Amino acid sequence: MPPPVCKIWPPPAAMKRLAVAAVSILLLLLSLSFLLLRPTSPALLNSRQAFEPDGRLRVYVADLPRELNYGLLDRYWSLSAADSRIPASSDPDHPAPRNHPPYPENPLIKQYSTEYWLLASLRAAATAAVRVVADWRDADVVFVPFFATLSAEMELGWGTKGAFRKRDGNEDYRRQREVVDRVTAHPAWRRSGGRDHIFVLTDPVAMWHVRTEIAPAILLVVDFGGWYKLDSKTASRNSSHMIQHTQVSLLKDVIVPYTHLLPTLPLSDNKDRPTLLYFKGAKHRHRGGLVREKIWNLLGNEPDIVMEEGFPNATGREQSIKGMRASEFCLHPAGDTPTSCRIFDAIASLCIPVIVSDEVELPFEGMVDYTEFSIFVSVSNAMRLKWLTNYLRNISKKQKDEFRRNLAHIQPIFEYDTSDGAVNYIWKKIHQKLPMIQEAVIREKRKPDGTSIPLRCHCT
Repeated sequence: MPPPVCKIWPPPAAMKRLAVAAVSILLLLLSLSFLLLRPTSPALLNSRQAFEPDGRLRVYVADLPRELNYGLLDRYWSLSAADSRIPASSDPDHPAPRNHPPYPENPLIKQYSTEYWLLASLRAAATAAVRVVADWRDADVVFVPFFATLSAEMELGWGTKGAFRKRDGNEDYRRQREVVDRVTAHPAWRRSGGRDHIFVLTDPVAMWHVRTEIAPAILLVVDFGGWYKLDSKTASRNSSHMIQHTQVSLLKDVIVPYTHLLPTLPLSDNKDRPTLLYFKGAKHRHRGGLVREKIWNLLGNEPDIVMEEGFPNATGREQSIKGMRASEFCLHPAGDTPTSCRIFDAIASLCIPVIVSDEVELPFEGMVDYTEFSIFVSVSNAMRLKWLTNYLRNISKKQKDEFRRNLAHIQPIFEYDTSDGAVNYIWKKIHQKLPMIQEAVIREKRKPDGTSIPLRCHCT
């Protein structure tokens, strides 16, 4: 009887396949454990590169003496004389009212009050968009708390007439110089070359004398008009001490809204609007504003169009309230700069803005779609006889009603004294700039000593 056959299980071929599979699984597990357990590389900018878990921007407030911000308000309210640029009877702040507001009511100054509201938001106990940090090394940005506009306007209204651009005897220049010297001496400035510092320059002449020194910083401006104006003077010559428009850019800078001067009209209070188009302001302007006078001459004789010369005093304010609330459309031609407070007065009045300014820059674009509540007209079309009036008359009531509903919806975005208005939107817009600013800081760090690379950004 033959011996029983001893069967091997599994067969040799199967064993080989199992061994190969086991090795593969082992290698996979080892790879996964390596990926999971190996230490992560440090962030390129350490804690500064990562945003706050709750989405807030980390802000360090530069250390400046009180006399450069709230102290300027104290000084303003102590002035006994009226603003020399307006009739004494039209200055609402002098003599100072008993319960005067925190920021001037003088319309020449109030429209630029962004600096006051931003600093106030950093002093608040809780702010939705930002968190103030005590150490500059933990900050995403450094806020420079200088009331540059109030400083400039006080020099213009109470200083030596016609001497604003001179440095000798100019108190505003003395303050500008002190701010720049203090800020640039701090290690936070040396770390970034100032690229992560924030200056509020809403007045077109704010920090006029030191702009070249702060140009790398994040500039909060109402438009780029003041910078382009200076650049145009140097187009035929190379002047290193003049400002070049390539030092401002939508990549790093933020367009902020003017503070509107007219009261907000709720949609529920909107009434009939018998006037087609309304404009109130100075007819004669300079530079890009020369178009205004030509448009005025084209439209001045139309029966349902109101074009009024005016100044933002108490009488002019009441006229503007009445005129804007009675009009379907409010004209906004460029003045000395591409924008003005008039756009935001129109929004507050539910008067559909008609913007005739080819170089206009507007706040919060990317967050707000202005075509949903505004009409944009090229200068070339606006200069054609009857073109603008025919265009506006052909806009249907249904479309105008939709524009007005959209205006009512976005009105709160341009309010500075609300919890989720202009201030929070400005901080959010600055937050959006961080990746590009951080990249610029890193690129600057690797430049060898002795190299000089000119500012070359031509982007808009």
